[in-house]
Amino acid sequence: MSEHADLPEAVDAKALLALSEGHHERTMRFLGTSEISGHLVKAYALEAPGRTVTDGDEDEALRIAEGHLSLGESRGSLGLAVVIAHAGGDGDYVLVHSWIEGHMSDLAIFTGPAGRPDLLRPGRVGLAPCVWEAEILAHERDVFAWHVLDGEGDVSDRLTTWSEDVIEGASR
Repeated sequence: MSEHADLPEAVDAKALLALSEGHHERTMRFLGTSEISGHLVKAYALEAPGRTVTDGDEDEALRIAEGHLSLGESRGSLGLAVVIAHAGGDGDYVLVHSWIEGHMSDLAIFTGPAGRPDLLRPGRVGLAPCVWEAEILAHERDVFAWHVLDGEGDVSDRLTTWSEDVIEGASR
């Protein structure tokens, strides 16, 4: 058993408490909606304290998204995507999330050293969004379901509503 008798053995209470002590707010900014590789893409910047997503970082994130989304048809893409350019505390990240057939999604995560967008490469197998990235993706999951899947009107109206429903300036 762990040192906390009421917790399962695999629960690392010490590590969880250390993680909670280091948890902090991150700035989120909406960067806009654009068409990339035939996809309608909503882009966000996510910034750790003391870090900024620069215009160059944003350009590189969209370039990476363009390459990834160009393969969208072979992945069953429905043509809607979200890109997150994340200036993290331990490096830089770009997430490209798109909706695909069968109520599924496709996620690619690119990682690299801080301030070197030219060195971003695909992340390791199994890498998943961090808590801050997941907040944006959770919002985007909800607005996709609300406005596109459960929305009313023609597809153009649904996509307009979807593209306008963003996290802007949110922090937690």
